[in-house]
Amino acid sequence: MTEGRAAGQGRLVSIGFRPLNGAAGLDRLAMLHAACFEPAWSRETLASLIASPGVFGLIAESAGGSVGFILCRHAAGEAEILSLGVSDPYRRRGIAKGLLDTAMRQARSGGAQRLFLEVAEDNLAALALYLGQGFAAVGRREGYYRRGEASCAALVLTVGLDGVGRL
Repeated sequence: MTEGRAAGQGRLVSIGFRPLNGAAGLDRLAMLHAACFEPAWSRETLASLIASPGVFGLIAESAGGSVGFILCRHAAGEAEILSLGVSDPYRRRGIAKGLLDTAMRQARSGGAQRLFLEVAEDNLAALALYLGQGFAAVGRREGYYRRGEASCAALVLTVGLDGVGRL
């Protein structure tokens, strides 16, 4: 387990990042995904993803339970973030950054040279996180995210992993 401390609302919170393992991990992932996204991916969809080659995930835990997750896939020298979320009461405390940093190191140690993701162009908090970590836009997918009758474009972002995880 990787550990960190996250600040927020006047206090530090001890956070641990654990690999996503077993049925209990899948249950925590499904619960967190449902808390973070509408519509959420089903437990069956998540189970299928986790069983796919090259997929790895992390769960962020505090004394209060599971508070965030990242789900990634690695193949052919590249990695992609499939989903990243932090439950609302724990947002803006550095937990997503900790998950991202840990996943970037794990992807790099697995041989990935680049990391990709899609993010809704109106998700300003996520964009600030990714751009602050060195990601750059390399594409745009019109109407990628559906929101009822409306839709939102996705920005495709990437970052090189050279030097990640090295001292």
